[in-house]
Amino acid sequence: MNNTDVEKRTLIKVVLDTNFALVTYNPVIKLGKIEWKAKANTEEYQSAFIALLEHADKYPVHYFLSDITKQSVVSPENRKWFENIMIPMAIGKGLKKAGAIFDGNVFKKYYINLIIQATNKLGLPLKVFRNEEEAVKWFVKD
Repeated sequence: MNNTDVEKRTLIKVVLDTNFALVTYNPVIKLGKIEWKAKANTEEYQSAFIALLEHADKYPVHYFLSDITKQSVVSPENRKWFENIMIPMAIGKGLKKAGAIFDGNVFKKYYINLIIQATNKLGLPLKVFRNEEEAVKWFVKD
């Protein structure tokens, strides 16, 4: 790891760290990220997003990345909340692009396809990636 990598890592701020999710913010590229660690109930699922939305009140979040490789199946209620409440609020706070790190699980594929349909209707570009590096390249290529 070179000095630039170390400098970039030290700039990343932990917004929320729980047993179910790690929420971080990278001020250099204005990236909010949720790395799901385990199954989350409705309150936990929503709290990770709400923590990032509240952080966006003070610090601009132009890009959002969700690492769902360790996330369990998301309930239809939580998915609808994400589509109807969370995404419009995030767009209202300046979100420009979103992405997901995804492992190809068939249940997650169904979930992610529904999310992509919803974000397309709202005019928010959302893509699926194998890793964070691919996502960051896409986010900042404007």
